[in-house]
Amino acid sequence: MATVVEIFPKPVKRDKYGVFRVGNSRISLDGIVRMFNDGSDAAEIQYNYNTLSLAEVFGAISYYLHNKERIDAYLKRRETEIEKMREQTRLEFPPKITREMLLARRNGEDPNWPPK
Repeated sequence: MATVVEIFPKPVKRDKYGVFRVGNSRISLDGIVRMFNDGSDAAEIQYNYNTLSLAEVFGAISYYLHNKERIDAYLKRRETEIEKMREQTRLEFPPKITREMLLARRNGEDPNWPPK
């Protein structure tokens, strides 16, 4: 008698923006790996990402462990890209009120506060 082996879906797919997503969800592999590396087990991760099944979480962790060097390099690149985007946003949209301004208001050193 022949044994039938079920074909499992890919645990991780890369979307059109180059981001690794878990299963057919919008959840990125980044968060799963971060929680796993911080010591969370699959059940805890699944509890936090409750749209994923436990099997999908195990699949994502397995994918990460089998491709650790490549995924760690990808995560480092993503972190660098995200920091560049944050800095660009800070430059394009500077805060209207800075911490220093708030402290000056609190200490009564801001001549324009309170508004008249």
